[in-house]
Amino acid sequence: MWRAGSMSAELGVGFALRAVNERVQQAVARRPRDLPAIQPRLVAVSKTKPVEMVIEAYCHGQRTFGENYVQELLEKASNPKILSSCPEIKWHFIGHLQKQNVNKLMGKHGLLPSETVSMVEHINAKCPSLEFVGLMTIGSFGHDLSQGPNPDFQVLLSLREELCKKLSVPPEQVELSMGMSMDFQHAIEVGSTNVRVGSTIFGERDYSKKPPLDKSAADLKTPVEVAQAH
Repeated sequence: MWRAGSMSAELGVGFALRAVNERVQQAVARRPRDLPAIQPRLVAVSKTKPVEMVIEAYCHGQRTFGENYVQELLEKASNPKILSSCPEIKWHFIGHLQKQNVNKLMGKHGLLPSETVSMVEHINAKCPSLEFVGLMTIGSFGHDLSQGPNPDFQVLLSLREELCKKLSVPPEQVELSMGMSMDFQHAIEVGSTNVRVGSTIFGERDYSKKPPLDKSAADLKTPVEVAQAH
């Protein structure tokens, strides 16, 4: 039984990262042949972890990292050590954004499945500064796979199919971001193209180092994933 964070804590980031990448490829090999042949992107979620661990993971080949807090993302993305040691690093923001930062777009906490297609149509037609690239979800916690695939993952797959048919978009052009430390292999097996793995690579998190919440953050709460080149 693999326990999130146990191997990385004992044997280091490099060992844990290699193990996760091996599990990613094993999951890819188990995919049904009718799924788009897209190599999943591994996002190493480094929240609460020091700069040195980010650099260590980068030195072992990791290029895409994720943060849940705006302040921590900004600090790490502008850190001189990271800038000098990790020239090809890419950052994903996968946390909550304040309304004041994204105006009216974040006036709701995610989307109902029934609203997804109309929202994508709105983005494509009315938001020239935004580019729709895919769908994101967090799977049901504690789901028993002996009872079948995670239902939340299945909903996202169905939404992509509906979206692609209505907008005449090839499925391989719509990413599915689903799967974290405890379920990323299953998520890849059913079609995820982007998995977010933190504690299994970096070890258990120390939330005493969590950045203080902005005073206006209570007004907001929308999970979002935004990719940034540097």
